[in-house]
Amino acid sequence: MINRLLVANRGEIARRIFRTCRELGVSTVALFSDPDADAPHVAEADLAVRLPGAHPADTYLNAAAILAACAATGADAVHPGYGFLSENADFARAVIGAGLVWIGPPPEAIAAMGVKIGAKRLMAEAGVPVLPSYDLSDPASVPAEFPLLVKASAGGGGRGMRVVREAGELAREVESARREAAAAFGDGTVFAEPLLERARHVEVQVLADRHGTVWALGERECSVQRRHQKVIEECPAPGISPGTRELLHDAAVRAAREIGYVGAGTVEFLVDGERVAFLEMNTRLQVEHPVTELAHGVDLVRLQLEVAEGAALPAGPPEPSGWAVEARLYAEDAGYVPQSGVLRRFEITGDVRVDSGVESGSVVSPYYDAMLAKVVAHGATRVQAVRKLVTALRGARLHGLTTNRDLLVNILTNREFLAGDTHTGFLSPGGPIHIGPAPGDTSSAGAASTDVAGEPALLAAALAIAAGNRRRARVLGGLPGGWRNVRSQPRRTRFAEIEDDVVYDPLPEGVTVVRADPYEVVLERDGVRRVFDVAQYPGGKVCVDHAGGHAELTPLPRLPEPADQVAPGSLLAPMPGSVLRVEVEPGDRVTKGQEVLVLEAMKMEHRIAAPADGVVAAVHVEKGRQVDAGAVLAVIEEGDS
Repeated sequence: MINRLLVANRGEIARRIFRTCRELGVSTVALFSDPDADAPHVAEADLAVRLPGAHPADTYLNAAAILAACAATGADAVHPGYGFLSENADFARAVIGAGLVWIGPPPEAIAAMGVKIGAKRLMAEAGVPVLPSYDLSDPASVPAEFPLLVKASAGGGGRGMRVVREAGELAREVESARREAAAAFGDGTVFAEPLLERARHVEVQVLADRHGTVWALGERECSVQRRHQKVIEECPAPGISPGTRELLHDAAVRAAREIGYVGAGTVEFLVDGERVAFLEMNTRLQVEHPVTELAHGVDLVRLQLEVAEGAALPAGPPEPSGWAVEARLYAEDAGYVPQSGVLRRFEITGDVRVDSGVESGSVVSPYYDAMLAKVVAHGATRVQAVRKLVTALRGARLHGLTTNRDLLVNILTNREFLAGDTHTGFLSPGGPIHIGPAPGDTSSAGAASTDVAGEPALLAAALAIAAGNRRRARVLGGLPGGWRNVRSQPRRTRFAEIEDDVVYDPLPEGVTVVRADPYEVVLERDGVRRVFDVAQYPGGKVCVDHAGGHAELTPLPRLPEPADQVAPGSLLAPMPGSVLRVEVEPGDRVTKGQEVLVLEAMKMEHRIAAPADGVVAAVHVEKGRQVDAGAVLAVIEEGDS
């Protein structure tokens, strides 16, 4: 029997596991790096241990320190969560060798699936359909047909993955993929396979006990992706024929049996019409497991613990009921660039499940994945589930960091998505929705992704600021702001996110202010009243939430200091990171979209490209330098000068 469980992970998944442990009466141990010392998962555990580490990004990979924490706290079991060491066979062996219960499959099963090249070969021998693989160490083995997908052999999550559309791109993209794979997984081995551009990404949840029972617990649709990372998941997958569903489930069970699997895992496939091809097996709990839990009425973490304790599963899995849809809420801008900083307000309400690693006031670190939460809705039908999810996202209060909330709503309300017509190119150029740049291109990073929702929200923000100024006034506070006997100028406010000033006195024609204070503004226009919730934060940020959208605005001073101005053509760092490569020198001519330099952040490469044709006027960084978000990296002067 498990008495005390240590979770060798952080954030959302640690909190998720702790929740089940509390229900079962199992004591819990959290781990934390220095940036995570005040994180919610630390506060929710019974015991917590600081992990040493030279760099926060590597802290949770310190196997020796994790085992020492088990000994110090008396933990008798380890759950790896997902990511970090969750699919590391050596770590699993070390946990078992220390006499602890490992909440996961046998190390041999992890090793069998841990290297994708070998895993595909093994699955082919077991009769599971696979796509051909090409060894990139041997150029002669690469076919002349494109496009190809370059993939990291030792990991996933979109890292070390590149689309190659023509032979001239292959060498550069392979080298980039190798660097990223080595940084993320410690193994730079990559391979290639044909890219099926309009195929669907469908995966099957498996669960196996030590007594020979293997469940295929339904399938999940995961085709909507950006940077080859999933954004929307649902269970069951829409539009799958009974024959294809049976083929998927049978292949997943065959894969699990072939490697002697025990515990929860996921077998991933590409589905192209009725064609099914094995992609990989994730030998751990998957990020999107909540949709399976809601659709099938199970607790997968509880089942993991029971299987680890030796319990037998019933002969067959429970049947699904209704539909579940999950949206991954990320702190990222419209160019898919991760954001870091203080999350001032985090409130999501409605008939949804919210699995999050943050709360209001949390600091989102640049060292880890930028996912804030998984928002999941369940309904009797797909339409009901999607409607609940859209309502919750639209009504969420998310202040302080730019998020992908608007993108999620756009996807969930898209006609093709609602028809179940999704594929892995859904968010790519040429797909139904394309907001961000091409993968790896951050030339548009920093472009405002805040939906200022038109004039009413701007007007509400200006009125709330004026009301706050009057409330803080220490002399003649009862007079209206800017009052004078003879009006000489309209009263206005400037915001960084828009070009034009917002005039709030006199009011636009037909608009009446019903109420205006620093926290709420009620406006009436043409007989229709709208309520605007306003929050003003230290540092000047103003956030407006209302039924029509959301705005996060930065008021500007009327007379800015000259030192605060940035030279035209400046390329700014979209996030904290390290300069991996500089491709230009002062005086070089560049064309729009040309790579200027490459940053490495969160173990992914981010290309900084020229915004227009011009000449490099200055380069302010060099290879290896650490930069803060907003730092000027280089300056491009447009034209031929």
